[in-house]
Amino acid sequence: MPQTKQAIKRVRQAEKSKKHNRARKSKMRMLIKDVMTATDKKEAEKLLKEAVSYVDRMSVKGIVHKNNAARKKAALTKHVNNL
Repeated sequence: MPQTKQAIKRVRQAEKSKKHNRARKSKMRMLIKDVMTATDKKEAEKLLKEAVSYVDRMSVKGIVHKNNAARKKAALTKHVNNL
C-alpha cells in the first residue's frame, strides 16, 4: 500500500486513467469490428473513415502505439479495398 500522500494520489490517478483508456480501447475495437463485418462497400468506406480517424486519435493520445495504429489502419484499408 502507498504510504505518502503523493503515492496515494498517483494510485487514484492511475485508476482513473485506466478506466478512461479501457473505455477508449473498447470503442476502438468496436469500430474496427464494424468495418470488418460490413458487407456493403459504400457502408464499409464510411465506417473506415470513422475508424481510421479514431485509431489515429488514440495513437496521438498514447493509448495505442503508433505502429500498432498503423498496422490496424492498413488491415482495415486492405479489407475494404478487397470488398
